[in-house]
Amino acid sequence: MPPHPSTRVQKAREALAGRLREIRKDAGISGRELAVRCGWSESKSSRIENARTPPSDADIRAWCRACAAGDQAPDLIAANRQSAEAHVEWKRLQRTGLRRLQESTGDLYQQTKSFRVYVSDVIPGFLQTPGYASALLSSIAGFRGTPDDVSEAVEARMWRNEVLRKGEHRFSFVLEESVLRYRLCSAETMAAQLGHLLGVMGLQNVAVGIVPFSEPRAVWPMPTFTIFDEGRVHADTLDAAYTLTQPSQVELYARAFEGLSQQAARGAGARALIADAVASLG
Repeated sequence: MPPHPSTRVQKAREALAGRLREIRKDAGISGRELAVRCGWSESKSSRIENARTPPSDADIRAWCRACAAGDQAPDLIAANRQSAEAHVEWKRLQRTGLRRLQESTGDLYQQTKSFRVYVSDVIPGFLQTPGYASALLSSIAGFRGTPDDVSEAVEARMWRNEVLRKGEHRFSFVLEESVLRYRLCSAETMAAQLGHLLGVMGLQNVAVGIVPFSEPRAVWPMPTFTIFDEGRVHADTLDAAYTLTQPSQVELYARAFEGLSQQAARGAGARALIADAVASLG
């Protein structure tokens, strides 16, 4: 099989193949012996180890079982599934406009009970007003050259955000103070957005923490990410949306969120930071 056209997917496949090769070597068995234990040809073992053939979930289980490393199978299976799904280019997601992107996560949002959201750049989508969302999505559409369906995308986002008030969902947000200060819209729109943020903080199922500029950092500011329950992370970069499902990855982000959360001001302290940001608008 030729290399995958996406270099990110190919690198993920090669990393998985490398991990399987190390497991075999740690077990002290040859590729031939592995093939015998798994009940397949030696050439299949070679193709998997050299990232020429993506293994199935069953292949990974058999490989780990043959190497007495069954405890590593769940993480490797998640990595295998991720290789084709995790690195989704924003251009492909957005080629039909931004509305479909908002709608694509609707089912996931409804199914998730606990959301942990860290943001270092913009107000979280869950907490955006129509005015703020419109300004932000207009900027994104202009930068990426996507079809202009901002009005429909904002409407879809507001509909999606009803999950905040409907159903048994819990939300924990950690924002960098810089999020309150970035001028992505007019002063009037930003003032309304910050006022909305103050109002949302009163909801019983919502916890908001803000990491002050002045807080000594134990954990550095990092790119935005969202943890869905205990099994999935969405992490965004400029060119891609990463979906992470390996248990070790989810645990890493959960640990990062906990560290960031411990640095955040809450209650009256958080409200004071928002009030200062409102006052700075003049």
